[in-house]
Amino acid sequence: MTIPAQFDAKSVEQKWYDYWMKNNYFHSEPDHRTPYTITIPPPNVTGVLHMGHMLNNTIQDVLIRRARLKGFNACWVPGTDHASIATEAKVVAKLKSEGINKNDLTREEFLKHAWDWTDKYGGVILDQLKKLGASCDWERTKFTMDPDMSASVIKSFVDLYNKGMIYRGYRMVNWDPEAKTTLSDEEVIFEERQGKLYFLKYQIEGSSDFLTVATTRPETIFGDTAICINPEDERFTHLKGKKAIVPIAGRVIPIIEDEYVDIEFGTGCLKVTPAHDMNDKTLGDKHNLEVIDIFNEDASLNSFGLHYQGKDRFVVREEIAKELEANGSLAKTEIHLNKVGTSERTKAVIEPRLSDQWFLKMEELVKPAIKAVLETEEIKLYPKRFDNTYRHWLENIRDWNISRQLWWGQQIPAYFYGDGKEDFVVAETKEEAVILAQKVTGNADLKFEDLHQDADALDTWFSSWLWPMAVFGGIMEPENQDFKYYYPTNDLVTGPDILFFWVARMIIAGYEYAGEKPFTNVYLTGIVRDKLGRKMSKQLGNSPDPLDLIEKFSADGVRVGLLLSASAGNDIMFDEELCNQGKAFTNKIWNAFRLIKGWEVSDSIEQPESSKVAIEWYEAKLQQTLAEIEDNFEKYRISDALMGIYKLVWDDFCSWFLEMIKPAYQAPIDRKTFDKAIVLLESNLKLLHPFMPFLTEEIWQIIAERTPEEALIISTWPELKTFDAKLIADFDFASEVISGIRTIRKDKNIPFKDAIELKAINNDNVSTHFDSIITKLGNISSLEYVSEAVNGALTFRAKSNEYFVPISGAINVEEEIAKLSEELKYNQGFLKSVQAKLSNEKFVNNAPEKVLEMERKKEADALSKIATIEQSLASLK
Repeated sequence: MTIPAQFDAKSVEQKWYDYWMKNNYFHSEPDHRTPYTITIPPPNVTGVLHMGHMLNNTIQDVLIRRARLKGFNACWVPGTDHASIATEAKVVAKLKSEGINKNDLTREEFLKHAWDWTDKYGGVILDQLKKLGASCDWERTKFTMDPDMSASVIKSFVDLYNKGMIYRGYRMVNWDPEAKTTLSDEEVIFEERQGKLYFLKYQIEGSSDFLTVATTRPETIFGDTAICINPEDERFTHLKGKKAIVPIAGRVIPIIEDEYVDIEFGTGCLKVTPAHDMNDKTLGDKHNLEVIDIFNEDASLNSFGLHYQGKDRFVVREEIAKELEANGSLAKTEIHLNKVGTSERTKAVIEPRLSDQWFLKMEELVKPAIKAVLETEEIKLYPKRFDNTYRHWLENIRDWNISRQLWWGQQIPAYFYGDGKEDFVVAETKEEAVILAQKVTGNADLKFEDLHQDADALDTWFSSWLWPMAVFGGIMEPENQDFKYYYPTNDLVTGPDILFFWVARMIIAGYEYAGEKPFTNVYLTGIVRDKLGRKMSKQLGNSPDPLDLIEKFSADGVRVGLLLSASAGNDIMFDEELCNQGKAFTNKIWNAFRLIKGWEVSDSIEQPESSKVAIEWYEAKLQQTLAEIEDNFEKYRISDALMGIYKLVWDDFCSWFLEMIKPAYQAPIDRKTFDKAIVLLESNLKLLHPFMPFLTEEIWQIIAERTPEEALIISTWPELKTFDAKLIADFDFASEVISGIRTIRKDKNIPFKDAIELKAINNDNVSTHFDSIITKLGNISSLEYVSEAVNGALTFRAKSNEYFVPISGAINVEEEIAKLSEELKYNQGFLKSVQAKLSNEKFVNNAPEKVLEMERKKEADALSKIATIEQSLASLK
């Protein structure tokens, strides 16, 4: 078979992916083998592949392919998340572009549009993962809105409600005015922003006096229901029991006293807006203050905003400042830095808002999750430093707001039968709800039509926290065969940014519903950034299209480029040059394979000693590297594992081993060496396969005609055996000798075709086992060990051994003596200048220690060079 000069990644990738799919290598069913299971962190159903997905899924594919080679029953479950906020926003935008307002639709009509959108775009990202080589069990693909997945979510809600862990409460929540829904605390990202501090003057009722209040949000004055002072603040004793008038609004509000107010902060007076600040709400409850909500759901002002009604809060902020200044109510403004809460999904500034919501009590639920990671270490986070982050969050956790004012998602299974807020029942189906409501009310005539279901949907994370269990039917049928076989899963690969949102919650759910951990190891990847350190984003335009990268550098090249710099938990400064490095590695392996297959093989010639020694060495080196690789995989140092294989193949196999066994020009290679070279190449391919699946399968299949049962993807990982460490050390020394010979040839322009003699004084008594290699790679006509220096020879050292290359006929002695004499003169002059500095007391006393160290090193280097030159000159004379 003619092997192409270039590796054609495009045709090869599609060919082998189709072959793997056709032969069902990715699919898993319970059997006698030990399972190895990964569940994919489900990307948003409407998402497309980005660099973070590339990194995350490449690591998962490496782990699953290695497990397959190691004989495990490997199962990688793929899927997507319905992503309530993001998907609903896209559907609403699409409808708007078509002139349709969501509010004009029924829930059922809207959901039809949402499902149409999902059906159209939902599989895009999973198809893109196939281009990367992801060997997921596609037959097990799940979607968080699949009927069985939704049923699992509803069942868990009902179960937790019946246990008294879910409750409905009127609370201050985080409101996203763009998505028009509440968010949990964990979905609020605080950013430091520069704004203004407005000093507002409130007139004291029945007086011409004023008090001044500092605020960052002057638009909220319409919701003020009190001014608060500290009872110990002597500056405001005269205000006790009095009232103030809200500027513009003209409303009269009480001046209250509370120790909560910091005397040293701002003006010492605090405006209290209970509907729009968590702390103000606490004060309001304590002092029975009126609660005035001034915002619509999109954060525009409502009728309480008077002539600002209908305007956006930030527009009002600018306009009201001008009006306050015009009427004398604005004392001054100052530039002010403060933390602003923003939506993790829409980036909108969060608005605190009071509303009825559903909450999950977390205090007891988190205890097994804390114990599993921080005490028993049943679950391990890699890198371990994330333990502290995990601890901080779980030990300071608050009840989880699990309701969202959205239609896309699992609708909360609460059914109202009366007018009161507490007139509801919770059930898995409406039929069950009717029966429950009849019992609660004692009204046997209560019908299906008399109930209306809560309009809110559940938080997406409340769905995905069941993911490792629900994908195997573990919530609905906990005794089913798949769940009992595949759960708990082995490894989870995800980003540290969802350690709270998802990882910790899956651990909590695992112990609550299955009584055990959902996975054993959590590998937390870094964030992919550009070479300037900026997080990649569409807005910055600094994120390359992963499919374009695959087109340009090949899937294997991109995988290698990403992983070479992807140590656990550390951010990756991505540069396309990394992918180019991966592509170069692909070409190196391909060319090495072509070299081997290009040799003519003879069954009649004997195996040279040099080839026999080379094979012994490489077998030992492969085993040493394999031991290091296994250790790195054990510690989830995937980048280090790849680097070990990279060096083994590039340096040891391609640069050294193939040179050692390569036959002379146009001469054949012996059968024994050739066959062993193929075996060792196949071992390399097995180690490389998890990282570079397409290239390795292509070479594997060209080496020999294979049946589907003999494909590389399901072959056997190399067996770890003991190896001769001394043999490896002896070769390291021999390689120094070869480098010394090559340096002399280069420096003295001695062509490689000209054989030279080599004599050595073996001061270190090193092994002569690799002499045949030294002879071949140095083109040595004879190698002799002597007891004293050889005159008329070029010299070099390896450790304390001295090596001599007799120069008779090889070089012009007179020219070489002149050249060395000139070099000696220069180095002696340089030494003299350095020693002059070091003998100068003033310089030595005043120079920094680093400078002195550098000068002493210069002196030592010069002395060494002079000794070597003098030795060479002595041998030439």
